Amino acid sequence: MPGAVVPRPRQGRQGAAEKTTGRQPSPVMVHRAGAARMRDAGCMCGGGSMKRSAGESEQQAKKQKLLEEIGESWLPYLTPRDAEFYQLWKTKYSKLILRTSDTVPKELHQVVQDAFLTLQKHGCLFQDLIRIKGKDCLTPVSRILIGNPGCTYKYLNTRLFTVPWPVEGSKIKYCNPEMFDACKALMKLNDYLYNETVQALKEQSLSETKETKDAAVTNKEQDFSTCVEGERTILEDQSSSYVPRTDCINLKSKTPYNLTLLNYMDPLQMLYLKQEPYFGMGNMAVSWHHDENLVERSTVAVYSYSCKDPVINRNQLQDLRGRDPAVWHVGLKIAWDIKTPGLALPLHPGDCYFMLDDLNMTHQHCVLAGWPPRFSSTHRVAECSRGTLDYIFRQCETALQNLQDDSESVALSLKSLEVTIVKEVEGIHNEVEFEWLRQFWFQGKRYRKCTDWWFEPMAKLEEFWKKMEIMTSLVLSEVGKEECTMEQRNEIVSCFLPFLTERQELRKEWTARLLDHCQPEIQLCLLLKEGLRLKSRQIFAKTSSYLKNILHVGDSTQIKEKLLSRHFI
Repeated sequence: MPGAVVPRPRQGRQGAAEKTTGRQPSPVMVHRAGAARMRDAGCMCGGGSMKRSAGESEQQAKKQKLLEEIGESWLPYLTPRDAEFYQLWKTKYSKLILRTSDTVPKELHQVVQDAFLTLQKHGCLFQDLIRIKGKDCLTPVSRILIGNPGCTYKYLNTRLFTVPWPVEGSKIKYCNPEMFDACKALMKLNDYLYNETVQALKEQSLSETKETKDAAVTNKEQDFSTCVEGERTILEDQSSSYVPRTDCINLKSKTPYNLTLLNYMDPLQMLYLKQEPYFGMGNMAVSWHHDENLVERSTVAVYSYSCKDPVINRNQLQDLRGRDPAVWHVGLKIAWDIKTPGLALPLHPGDCYFMLDDLNMTHQHCVLAGWPPRFSSTHRVAECSRGTLDYIFRQCETALQNLQDDSESVALSLKSLEVTIVKEVEGIHNEVEFEWLRQFWFQGKRYRKCTDWWFEPMAKLEEFWKKMEIMTSLVLSEVGKEECTMEQRNEIVSCFLPFLTERQELRKEWTARLLDHCQPEIQLCLLLKEGLRLKSRQIFAKTSSYLKNILHVGDSTQIKEKLLSRHFI
Protein backbone atom coordinates (compact mmCIF):
# COMPACT_ATOMS: atom_id res chain seq x y z
CA MET A 1 0.00 0.00 0.00
CA PRO A 2 1.43 3.42 -0.94
CA GLY A 3 2.83 5.51 1.86
CA ALA A 4 0.17 8.20 1.42
CA VAL A 5 -2.23 6.19 3.55
CA VAL A 6 0.12 5.75 6.49
CA PRO A 7 0.63 8.54 9.05
CA ARG A 8 4.21 9.71 8.70
CA PRO A 9 6.49 12.09 10.59
CA ARG A 10 7.00 15.58 9.24
CA GLN A 11 9.54 18.32 9.67
CA GLY A 12 7.41 21.38 10.27
CA ARG A 13 4.32 22.47 8.39
CA GLN A 14 5.85 24.74 5.76
CA GLY A 15 7.21 22.66 2.89
CA ALA A 16 6.70 19.46 4.84
CA ALA A 17 4.87 17.76 1.99
CA GLU A 18 7.99 17.79 -0.14
CA LYS A 19 10.25 16.59 2.66
CA THR A 20 8.06 13.63 3.61
CA THR A 21 7.07 12.46 0.14
CA GLY A 22 10.45 12.79 -1.52
CA ARG A 23 9.22 14.82 -4.49
CA GLN A 24 11.02 17.85 -5.78
CA PRO A 25 9.37 21.16 -4.95
CA SER A 26 7.56 22.85 -7.82
CA PRO A 27 8.63 26.37 -8.84
CA VAL A 28 5.83 27.95 -6.83
CA MET A 29 7.03 26.32 -3.64
CA VAL A 30 10.19 28.38 -3.64
CA HIS A 31 9.86 31.37 -1.34
CA ARG A 32 11.08 34.64 -2.80
CA ALA A 33 12.82 37.22 -0.66
CA GLY A 34 10.42 39.80 0.68
CA ALA A 35 7.35 37.93 -0.57
CA ALA A 36 4.12 38.97 1.10
CA ARG A 37 2.54 36.02 2.84
CA MET A 38 -1.24 36.06 2.75
CA ARG A 39 -2.79 33.97 5.48
CA ASP A 40 -5.86 31.86 4.83
CA ALA A 41 -6.87 34.26 2.05
CA GLY A 42 -8.23 31.43 -0.05
CA CYS A 43 -10.59 30.18 2.63
CA MET A 44 -14.20 30.96 1.84
CA CYS A 45 -17.10 31.20 4.14
CA GLY A 46 -20.37 33.07 4.34
CA GLY A 47 -21.04 36.66 5.26
CA GLY A 48 -21.50 38.20 8.69
CA SER A 49 -20.69 41.39 10.53
CA MET A 50 -17.38 43.12 10.01
CA LYS A 51 -16.33 42.16 13.52
CA ARG A 52 -15.01 38.69 14.17
CA SER A 53 -17.98 36.38 14.68
CA ALA A 54 -18.41 33.76 17.36
CA GLY A 55 -18.59 31.16 14.58
CA GLU A 56 -15.16 32.17 13.32
CA SER A 57 -13.69 31.87 16.82
CA GLU A 58 -15.26 28.44 17.22
CA GLN A 59 -13.82 27.31 13.90
CA GLN A 60 -10.36 28.50 14.89
CA ALA A 61 -10.65 26.59 18.17
CA LYS A 62 -11.62 23.41 16.30
CA LYS A 63 -8.73 23.83 13.90
CA GLN A 64 -6.25 24.31 16.74
CA LYS A 65 -7.59 21.26 18.58
CA LEU A 66 -7.31 19.18 15.42
CA LEU A 67 -3.70 20.23 14.87
CA GLU A 68 -2.89 19.36 18.48
CA GLU A 69 -4.43 15.89 18.08
CA ILE A 70 -2.45 15.30 14.90
CA GLY A 71 0.79 16.26 16.57
CA GLU A 72 3.85 15.79 14.36
CA SER A 73 2.33 13.22 11.99
CA TRP A 74 0.39 13.73 8.79
CA LEU A 75 -3.10 12.31 8.52
CA PRO A 76 -3.50 9.65 5.80
CA TYR A 77 -5.12 10.42 2.46
CA LEU A 78 -5.72 8.47 -0.74
CA THR A 79 -5.29 9.17 -4.45
CA PRO A 80 -6.34 7.04 -7.46
CA ARG A 81 -2.95 5.31 -7.28
CA ASP A 82 -4.00 3.73 -3.97
CA ALA A 83 -5.81 0.39 -4.09
CA GLU A 84 -8.33 1.48 -1.45
CA PHE A 85 -9.16 4.81 -3.15
CA TYR A 86 -12.37 3.82 -4.90
CA GLN A 87 -13.69 1.85 -1.94
CA LEU A 88 -13.09 4.87 0.33
CA TRP A 89 -14.79 7.11 -2.25
CA LYS A 90 -17.82 4.81 -2.37
CA THR A 91 -18.21 4.41 1.37
CA LYS A 92 -17.20 7.81 2.81
CA TYR A 93 -17.46 10.26 -0.11
CA SER A 94 -20.28 8.75 -2.18
CA LYS A 95 -21.96 12.14 -2.68
CA LEU A 96 -18.94 13.43 -4.56
CA ILE A 97 -19.63 12.78 -8.24
CA LEU A 98 -17.13 13.16 -11.09
CA ARG A 99 -18.03 13.63 -14.74
CA THR A 100 -14.86 13.33 -16.83
CA SER A 101 -14.30 15.72 -19.71
CA ASP A 102 -15.07 13.11 -22.39
CA THR A 103 -18.67 12.93 -21.16
CA VAL A 104 -19.24 16.67 -21.67
CA PRO A 105 -20.32 17.86 -25.15
CA LYS A 106 -17.36 19.16 -27.18
CA GLU A 107 -19.22 22.27 -28.30
CA LEU A 108 -19.93 23.15 -24.64
CA HIS A 109 -16.24 22.81 -23.79
CA GLN A 110 -15.40 25.19 -26.61
CA VAL A 111 -17.80 28.01 -25.75
CA VAL A 112 -17.10 27.80 -22.01
CA GLN A 113 -13.34 27.84 -22.39
CA ASP A 114 -13.65 30.72 -24.87
CA ALA A 115 -15.75 32.56 -22.25
CA PHE A 116 -13.01 32.13 -19.64
CA LEU A 117 -10.40 33.56 -21.99
CA THR A 118 -12.70 36.44 -22.98
CA LEU A 119 -13.21 37.47 -19.35
CA GLN A 120 -9.48 37.30 -18.76
CA LYS A 121 -8.69 39.30 -21.91
CA HIS A 122 -11.04 42.12 -20.91
CA GLY A 123 -9.65 42.30 -17.36
CA CYS A 124 -12.85 41.12 -15.67
CA LEU A 125 -11.25 38.83 -13.09
CA PHE A 126 -10.32 40.49 -9.80
CA GLN A 127 -8.65 39.54 -6.56
CA ASP A 128 -11.18 40.37 -3.85
CA LEU A 129 -10.21 42.47 -0.87
CA ILE A 130 -11.62 40.42 1.99
CA ARG A 131 -11.53 40.79 5.76
CA ILE A 132 -10.24 38.01 8.00
CA LYS A 133 -9.83 38.41 11.75
CA GLY A 134 -10.19 42.18 11.41
CA LYS A 135 -7.49 42.48 8.72
CA ASP A 136 -7.79 43.19 5.01
CA CYS A 137 -6.10 40.86 2.56
CA LEU A 138 -6.35 39.92 -1.09
CA THR A 139 -7.56 36.54 -2.27
CA PRO A 140 -4.87 34.60 -4.14
CA VAL A 141 -7.59 33.60 -6.61
CA SER A 142 -9.06 36.15 -9.06
CA ARG A 143 -12.85 36.03 -9.35
CA ILE A 144 -16.00 37.28 -10.97
CA LEU A 145 -19.63 36.53 -10.07
CA ILE A 146 -22.08 35.86 -12.91
CA GLY A 147 -25.72 34.93 -12.46
CA ASN A 148 -29.33 35.99 -12.18
CA PRO A 149 -29.83 39.75 -12.48
CA GLY A 150 -29.97 41.44 -9.09
CA CYS A 151 -28.41 38.58 -7.09
CA THR A 152 -25.44 38.97 -4.77
CA TYR A 153 -23.15 36.59 -2.90
CA LYS A 154 -21.31 37.46 0.30
CA TYR A 155 -18.23 35.85 1.78
CA LEU A 156 -15.61 37.05 4.28
CA ASN A 157 -17.33 40.43 4.70
CA THR A 158 -17.29 41.10 0.96
CA ARG A 159 -20.50 41.21 -1.06
CA LEU A 160 -20.09 40.37 -4.73
CA PHE A 161 -22.65 41.59 -7.27
CA THR A 162 -23.56 39.38 -10.22
CA VAL A 163 -22.71 40.33 -13.75
CA PRO A 164 -26.13 39.29 -15.07
CA TRP A 165 -26.32 36.53 -17.61
CA PRO A 166 -28.83 37.10 -20.42
CA VAL A 167 -31.96 35.48 -19.04
CA GLU A 168 -34.98 35.45 -21.27
CA GLY A 169 -36.85 38.75 -21.28
CA SER A 170 -34.06 40.72 -19.59
CA LYS A 171 -32.61 43.94 -20.98
CA ILE A 172 -28.90 43.87 -20.29
CA LYS A 173 -26.43 46.11 -22.04
CA TYR A 174 -23.01 44.49 -22.20
CA CYS A 175 -19.82 46.39 -22.92
CA ASN A 176 -19.20 44.43 -26.11
CA PRO A 177 -20.61 41.42 -28.02
CA GLU A 178 -17.86 39.16 -26.67
CA MET A 179 -19.06 39.81 -23.12
CA PHE A 180 -22.59 38.84 -24.11
CA ASP A 181 -21.30 35.61 -25.66
CA ALA A 182 -19.27 34.81 -22.53
CA CYS A 183 -22.21 35.28 -20.16
CA LYS A 184 -24.48 33.32 -22.48
CA ALA A 185 -21.98 30.44 -22.58
CA LEU A 186 -21.83 30.31 -18.78
CA MET A 187 -25.63 30.30 -18.59
CA LYS A 188 -25.59 27.39 -21.04
CA LEU A 189 -23.10 25.60 -18.79
CA ASN A 190 -25.36 26.36 -15.85
CA ASP A 191 -28.29 24.63 -17.56
CA TYR A 192 -26.13 21.64 -18.47
CA LEU A 193 -24.82 21.23 -14.92
CA TYR A 194 -28.33 21.48 -13.51
CA ASN A 195 -29.52 18.64 -15.76
CA GLU A 196 -26.50 16.58 -14.76
CA THR A 197 -27.24 17.32 -11.12
CA VAL A 198 -30.80 16.05 -11.40
CA GLN A 199 -29.50 12.90 -13.10
CA ALA A 200 -26.82 12.40 -10.44
CA LEU A 201 -29.35 12.80 -7.65
CA LYS A 202 -31.62 10.23 -9.30
CA GLU A 203 -28.73 7.80 -9.59
CA GLN A 204 -27.80 8.46 -5.97
CA SER A 205 -31.36 7.82 -4.87
CA LEU A 206 -31.58 4.57 -6.84
CA SER A 207 -28.23 3.39 -5.53
CA GLU A 208 -29.24 3.97 -1.92
CA THR A 209 -32.56 2.24 -2.52
CA LYS A 210 -30.96 -0.88 -4.00
CA GLU A 211 -28.70 -1.19 -1.01
CA THR A 212 -31.61 -1.10 1.41
CA LYS A 213 -34.63 -2.63 -0.29
CA ASP A 214 -34.79 -3.60 -3.96
CA ALA A 215 -38.58 -3.81 -3.92
CA ALA A 216 -38.85 -0.10 -3.14
CA VAL A 217 -36.89 1.14 -6.17
CA THR A 218 -39.90 2.20 -8.25
CA ASN A 219 -41.68 4.08 -5.47
CA LYS A 220 -38.43 5.71 -4.42
CA GLU A 221 -37.82 7.06 -7.93
CA GLN A 222 -41.37 8.43 -8.11
CA ASP A 223 -41.01 10.08 -4.70
CA PHE A 224 -37.72 11.58 -5.76
CA SER A 225 -39.19 13.06 -8.95
CA THR A 226 -41.89 14.76 -6.89
CA CYS A 227 -39.25 16.03 -4.48
CA VAL A 228 -37.09 17.45 -7.29
CA GLU A 229 -40.07 19.22 -8.84
CA GLY A 230 -41.01 20.73 -5.47
CA GLU A 231 -37.43 21.77 -4.81
CA ARG A 232 -37.26 23.41 -8.22
CA THR A 233 -40.38 25.46 -7.44
CA ILE A 234 -38.92 26.60 -4.12
CA LEU A 235 -35.63 27.57 -5.71
CA GLU A 236 -37.38 29.69 -8.31
CA ASP A 237 -38.39 31.98 -5.46
CA GLN A 238 -34.70 32.61 -4.77
CA SER A 239 -34.43 34.46 -8.08
CA SER A 240 -34.59 38.22 -8.36
CA SER A 241 -37.78 39.88 -9.52
CA TYR A 242 -35.79 40.95 -12.55
CA VAL A 243 -36.04 37.37 -13.81
CA PRO A 244 -39.24 36.97 -15.89
CA ARG A 245 -41.82 34.56 -14.50
CA THR A 246 -43.75 32.12 -16.67
CA ASP A 247 -46.37 29.48 -15.99
CA CYS A 248 -44.03 26.67 -16.98
CA ILE A 249 -40.49 25.99 -15.78
CA ASN A 250 -37.99 27.33 -18.29
CA LEU A 251 -34.43 26.25 -17.53
CA LYS A 252 -33.10 29.03 -19.73
CA SER A 253 -34.37 31.67 -17.35
CA LYS A 254 -35.09 29.80 -14.11
CA THR A 255 -32.47 27.47 -12.84
CA PRO A 256 -31.80 26.16 -9.33
CA TYR A 257 -28.23 27.37 -9.72
CA ASN A 258 -28.79 31.11 -9.51
CA LEU A 259 -25.15 32.13 -9.97
CA THR A 260 -21.63 30.96 -10.61
CA LEU A 261 -18.44 32.17 -8.97
CA LEU A 262 -15.63 32.01 -11.51
CA ASN A 263 -12.07 31.55 -10.27
CA TYR A 264 -8.69 31.88 -11.92
CA MET A 265 -5.15 31.29 -10.71
CA ASP A 266 -1.75 30.93 -12.33
CA PRO A 267 0.33 29.21 -9.61
CA LEU A 268 3.62 30.07 -11.27
CA GLN A 269 2.82 33.77 -10.86
CA MET A 270 2.09 33.46 -7.14
CA LEU A 271 4.72 34.64 -4.69
CA TYR A 272 3.50 32.25 -2.06
CA LEU A 273 0.94 29.48 -1.69
CA LYS A 274 -0.17 28.13 1.64
CA GLN A 275 0.64 24.50 2.42
CA GLU A 276 -2.12 22.04 3.24
CA PRO A 277 -1.79 21.63 7.03
CA TYR A 278 -3.34 18.25 7.89
CA PHE A 279 -2.41 15.66 5.24
CA GLY A 280 0.70 17.11 3.62
CA MET A 281 -1.08 17.48 0.28
CA GLY A 282 1.12 20.37 -0.83
CA ASN A 283 0.17 23.75 -2.28
CA MET A 284 -3.38 24.99 -1.81
CA ALA A 285 -5.16 27.49 -4.05
CA VAL A 286 -8.18 27.52 -1.70
CA SER A 287 -8.01 26.38 1.93
CA TRP A 288 -10.29 23.88 3.64
CA HIS A 289 -13.83 25.21 3.90
CA HIS A 290 -17.55 24.64 3.55
CA ASP A 291 -19.22 26.72 0.84
CA GLU A 292 -21.53 28.90 2.90
CA ASN A 293 -24.37 31.32 2.29
CA LEU A 294 -26.09 28.61 0.23
CA VAL A 295 -29.56 27.08 0.32
CA GLU A 296 -29.39 24.21 2.79
CA ARG A 297 -28.51 20.81 1.26
CA SER A 298 -28.16 22.32 -2.20
CA THR A 299 -25.65 20.82 -4.62
CA VAL A 300 -22.51 22.66 -5.73
CA ALA A 301 -21.36 21.91 -9.30
CA VAL A 302 -17.89 22.78 -10.59
CA TYR A 303 -16.48 22.87 -14.13
CA SER A 304 -12.67 22.77 -14.02
CA TYR A 305 -10.36 23.87 -16.81
CA SER A 306 -6.62 23.86 -16.34
CA CYS A 307 -5.29 25.51 -19.47
CA LYS A 308 -3.14 22.51 -20.35
CA ASP A 309 -2.03 19.35 -18.68
CA PRO A 310 1.61 19.68 -17.62
CA VAL A 311 4.19 17.71 -19.57
CA ILE A 312 5.92 15.61 -16.95
CA ASN A 313 7.86 12.37 -16.90
CA ARG A 314 5.45 9.88 -15.35
CA ASN A 315 8.30 7.44 -14.74
CA GLN A 316 9.80 9.94 -12.30
CA LEU A 317 6.52 10.14 -10.39
CA GLN A 318 5.55 6.49 -10.15
CA ASP A 319 7.47 5.94 -6.91
CA LEU A 320 6.40 9.18 -5.29
CA ARG A 321 3.95 9.12 -2.43
CA GLY A 322 0.80 11.20 -2.34
CA ARG A 323 -0.76 13.30 -5.07
CA ASP A 324 0.86 14.40 -8.32
CA PRO A 325 1.98 17.99 -7.56
CA ALA A 326 1.73 19.02 -11.22
CA VAL A 327 -2.00 18.23 -11.48
CA TRP A 328 -4.84 20.20 -9.90
CA HIS A 329 -6.91 18.26 -7.34
CA VAL A 330 -9.94 18.77 -5.17
CA GLY A 331 -9.30 17.54 -1.65
CA LEU A 332 -12.06 16.29 0.65
CA LYS A 333 -12.23 15.31 4.29
CA ILE A 334 -14.94 14.67 6.82
CA ALA A 335 -15.19 17.82 8.90
CA TRP A 336 -12.99 17.68 12.02
CA ASP A 337 -12.46 13.92 11.67
CA ILE A 338 -8.94 12.50 12.07
CA LYS A 339 -9.86 8.82 11.68
CA THR A 340 -11.19 8.73 8.11
CA PRO A 341 -8.52 9.19 5.41
CA GLY A 342 -8.84 12.22 3.18
CA LEU A 343 -9.41 12.09 -0.56
CA ALA A 344 -7.45 13.86 -3.31
CA LEU A 345 -9.25 13.68 -6.65
CA PRO A 346 -7.26 14.78 -9.72
CA LEU A 347 -8.95 17.27 -12.07
CA HIS A 348 -8.10 17.32 -15.76
CA PRO A 349 -9.18 19.99 -18.27
CA GLY A 350 -12.96 19.90 -18.74
CA ASP A 351 -13.77 17.64 -15.78
CA CYS A 352 -16.87 18.43 -13.71
CA TYR A 353 -17.53 17.42 -10.14
CA PHE A 354 -20.64 17.68 -7.99
CA MET A 355 -21.01 17.87 -4.21
CA LEU A 356 -24.51 16.47 -3.80
CA ASP A 357 -27.09 17.05 -1.10
CA ASP A 358 -25.51 17.56 2.34
CA LEU A 359 -21.90 16.73 1.38
CA ASN A 360 -20.97 20.40 1.63
CA MET A 361 -22.34 20.45 5.19
CA THR A 362 -20.78 17.23 6.52
CA HIS A 363 -17.46 17.47 4.68
CA GLN A 364 -14.89 20.15 3.96
CA HIS A 365 -13.05 20.58 0.68
CA CYS A 366 -10.01 22.44 -0.59
CA VAL A 367 -8.47 23.12 -3.99
CA LEU A 368 -4.93 21.82 -4.40
CA ALA A 369 -2.86 23.73 -6.91
CA GLY A 370 -1.15 22.10 -9.86
CA TRP A 371 1.36 23.79 -12.15
CA PRO A 372 -0.68 25.15 -15.11
CA PRO A 373 -3.10 28.11 -14.87
CA ARG A 374 -6.66 27.05 -14.06
CA PHE A 375 -10.17 28.42 -14.42
CA SER A 376 -13.18 27.02 -12.60
CA SER A 377 -16.88 27.83 -12.72
CA THR A 378 -18.55 26.98 -9.42
CA HIS A 379 -22.32 26.87 -9.76
CA ARG A 380 -24.36 27.19 -6.59
CA VAL A 381 -27.76 28.03 -5.14
CA ALA A 382 -26.94 31.15 -3.14
CA GLU A 383 -29.24 31.88 -0.21
CA CYS A 384 -30.67 35.11 -1.58
CA SER A 385 -33.55 35.82 0.80
CA ARG A 386 -31.64 38.95 1.91
CA GLY A 387 -29.33 39.31 -1.03
CA THR A 388 -31.28 40.56 -4.06
CA LEU A 389 -32.20 44.01 -5.31
CA ASP A 390 -35.83 43.05 -5.05
CA TYR A 391 -35.36 42.36 -1.34
CA ILE A 392 -33.48 45.57 -0.49
CA PHE A 393 -35.90 47.71 -2.50
CA ARG A 394 -38.77 46.19 -0.51
CA GLN A 395 -36.89 47.03 2.67
CA CYS A 396 -36.48 50.63 1.54
CA GLU A 397 -40.15 50.86 0.63
CA THR A 398 -41.05 49.65 4.13
CA ALA A 399 -38.75 52.19 5.80
CA LEU A 400 -39.88 55.16 3.70
CA GLN A 401 -43.54 54.52 4.49
CA ASN A 402 -42.87 56.37 7.75
CA LEU A 403 -41.76 59.52 5.92
CA GLN A 404 -44.49 62.12 5.36
CA ASP A 405 -43.48 63.53 1.99
CA ASP A 406 -45.98 66.27 1.30
CA SER A 407 -45.48 67.59 -2.22
CA GLU A 408 -47.16 70.87 -1.27
CA SER A 409 -44.77 71.51 1.58
CA VAL A 410 -41.00 71.77 1.63
CA ALA A 411 -40.79 70.40 5.16
CA LEU A 412 -40.56 66.66 5.75
CA SER A 413 -41.94 64.89 8.81
CA LEU A 414 -42.38 61.45 10.30
CA LYS A 415 -45.74 59.72 10.39
CA SER A 416 -45.00 57.86 13.60
CA LEU A 417 -42.51 57.71 16.47
CA GLU A 418 -43.68 54.29 17.56
CA VAL A 419 -40.68 52.41 18.88
CA THR A 420 -41.10 49.31 16.69
CA ILE A 421 -41.28 51.47 13.56
CA VAL A 422 -38.25 53.57 14.52
CA LYS A 423 -36.21 50.42 15.20
CA GLU A 424 -37.20 48.86 11.89
CA VAL A 425 -36.35 51.99 9.90
CA GLU A 426 -32.95 52.48 11.52
CA GLY A 427 -32.09 48.81 11.04
CA ILE A 428 -32.89 49.09 7.34
CA HIS A 429 -30.89 52.33 7.22
CA ASN A 430 -27.78 50.50 8.43
CA GLU A 431 -28.43 47.56 6.14
CA VAL A 432 -28.64 49.76 3.03
CA GLU A 433 -25.45 51.61 3.86
CA PHE A 434 -23.17 48.83 5.07
CA GLU A 435 -24.46 45.77 3.24
CA TRP A 436 -25.09 47.44 -0.12
CA LEU A 437 -23.83 50.96 -0.86
CA ARG A 438 -20.45 50.77 0.82
CA GLN A 439 -19.91 47.21 -0.41
CA PHE A 440 -20.67 48.20 -3.99
CA TRP A 441 -18.67 51.41 -4.21
CA PHE A 442 -15.76 49.96 -2.25
CA GLN A 443 -15.22 47.70 -5.25
CA GLY A 444 -15.09 50.73 -7.54
CA LYS A 445 -15.74 50.59 -11.26
CA ARG A 446 -14.88 46.94 -11.79
CA TYR A 447 -18.38 46.14 -13.02
CA ARG A 448 -18.14 48.68 -15.86
CA LYS A 449 -15.76 46.31 -17.61
CA CYS A 450 -18.70 43.98 -18.21
CA THR A 451 -21.95 45.97 -18.01
CA ASP A 452 -23.46 49.10 -16.48
CA TRP A 453 -26.48 47.13 -15.25
CA TRP A 454 -25.91 47.80 -11.53
CA PHE A 455 -25.34 51.55 -11.64
CA GLU A 456 -28.93 52.68 -12.11
CA PRO A 457 -30.40 50.62 -9.24
CA MET A 458 -27.50 51.60 -6.98
CA ALA A 459 -28.15 55.28 -7.71
CA LYS A 460 -31.77 54.69 -6.75
CA LEU A 461 -30.68 52.96 -3.56
CA GLU A 462 -28.45 55.92 -2.81
CA GLU A 463 -31.47 58.25 -2.98
CA PHE A 464 -33.36 56.01 -0.56
CA TRP A 465 -30.40 56.15 1.83
CA LYS A 466 -30.34 59.96 1.73
CA LYS A 467 -34.01 60.05 2.73
CA MET A 468 -33.29 57.67 5.62
CA GLU A 469 -30.52 60.01 6.77
CA ILE A 470 -33.15 62.75 6.92
CA MET A 471 -35.47 60.44 8.87
CA THR A 472 -32.77 59.86 11.49
CA SER A 473 -32.38 63.61 11.95
CA LEU A 474 -36.17 63.98 12.23
CA VAL A 475 -36.28 61.44 15.05
CA LEU A 476 -33.63 63.39 16.96
CA SER A 477 -35.51 66.59 16.30
CA GLU A 478 -38.73 65.14 17.73
CA VAL A 479 -36.90 63.85 20.81
CA GLY A 480 -35.61 67.37 21.46
CA LYS A 481 -39.01 69.05 21.46
CA GLU A 482 -40.42 70.22 24.77
CA GLU A 483 -43.74 68.49 24.21
CA CYS A 484 -41.95 65.12 24.17
CA THR A 485 -42.33 63.67 27.67
CA MET A 486 -39.40 62.15 29.52
CA GLU A 487 -41.02 58.72 29.31
CA GLN A 488 -41.45 59.00 25.54
CA ARG A 489 -37.93 60.35 25.14
CA ASN A 490 -36.41 57.55 27.19
CA GLU A 491 -38.30 54.90 25.24
CA ILE A 492 -37.26 56.28 21.84
CA VAL A 493 -33.65 56.89 22.82
CA SER A 494 -33.29 53.40 24.31
CA CYS A 495 -34.33 51.75 21.06
CA PHE A 496 -32.63 54.30 18.81
CA LEU A 497 -29.17 54.57 20.36
CA PRO A 498 -27.83 51.06 19.49
CA PHE A 499 -28.37 51.74 15.79
CA LEU A 500 -26.59 55.10 15.97
CA THR A 501 -23.70 53.57 17.89
CA GLU A 502 -23.35 50.71 15.41
CA ARG A 503 -23.52 53.16 12.50
CA GLN A 504 -20.77 55.29 13.93
CA GLU A 505 -18.49 52.32 14.64
CA LEU A 506 -19.01 50.83 11.20
CA ARG A 507 -18.35 54.16 9.51
CA LYS A 508 -15.08 54.44 11.38
CA GLU A 509 -14.18 50.91 10.32
CA TRP A 510 -14.99 51.52 6.67
CA THR A 511 -13.10 54.80 6.72
CA ALA A 512 -10.05 52.97 8.04
CA ARG A 513 -10.35 50.45 5.20
CA LEU A 514 -10.42 53.28 2.65
CA LEU A 515 -7.41 55.09 4.05
CA ASP A 516 -4.01 53.75 5.05
CA HIS A 517 -5.21 50.79 7.08
CA CYS A 518 -4.30 48.34 4.32
CA GLN A 519 -0.99 46.58 4.01
CA PRO A 520 1.35 48.22 1.43
CA GLU A 521 0.82 45.64 -1.31
CA ILE A 522 -2.96 45.88 -0.89
CA GLN A 523 -2.88 49.66 -0.87
CA LEU A 524 -0.94 49.63 -4.13
CA CYS A 525 -3.52 47.29 -5.64
CA LEU A 526 -6.31 49.65 -4.60
CA LEU A 527 -4.60 52.66 -6.10
CA LEU A 528 -4.08 50.87 -9.39
CA LYS A 529 -7.76 50.00 -9.75
CA GLU A 530 -9.40 52.87 -11.59
CA GLY A 531 -11.85 54.80 -9.47
CA LEU A 532 -11.98 52.21 -6.71
CA ARG A 533 -12.30 54.64 -3.81
CA LEU A 534 -13.52 57.78 -5.56
CA LYS A 535 -17.24 57.12 -5.32
CA SER A 536 -17.00 55.98 -1.71
CA ARG A 537 -15.34 59.26 -0.78
CA GLN A 538 -17.94 61.28 -2.67
CA ILE A 539 -20.88 59.64 -0.94
CA PHE A 540 -19.61 59.11 2.57
CA ALA A 541 -16.78 61.60 3.12
CA LYS A 542 -19.05 64.04 4.90
CA THR A 543 -20.14 62.61 8.23
CA SER A 544 -23.81 63.13 9.02
CA SER A 545 -24.40 66.12 11.27
CA TYR A 546 -26.16 64.03 13.91
CA LEU A 547 -23.15 61.70 14.12
CA LYS A 548 -20.76 64.63 14.33
CA ASN A 549 -22.54 65.56 17.53
CA ILE A 550 -22.06 62.05 18.86
CA LEU A 551 -18.31 62.09 18.24
CA HIS A 552 -17.43 64.40 21.13
CA VAL A 553 -20.02 63.18 23.62
CA GLY A 554 -18.33 60.06 24.95
CA ASP A 555 -19.55 56.51 25.58
CA SER A 556 -23.10 55.25 25.03
CA THR A 557 -24.18 56.07 28.59
CA GLN A 558 -23.07 59.69 28.21
CA ILE A 559 -24.72 59.91 24.80
CA LYS A 560 -27.99 58.66 26.24
CA GLU A 561 -27.80 61.19 29.06
CA LYS A 562 -27.28 63.99 26.55
CA LEU A 563 -30.20 62.82 24.44
CA LEU A 564 -32.51 62.59 27.41
CA SER A 565 -31.53 66.06 28.60
CA ARG A 566 -32.10 67.45 25.07
CA HIS A 567 -28.59 68.99 25.08
CA PHE A 568 -27.73 66.78 22.14
CA ILE A 569 -30.02 68.53 19.66
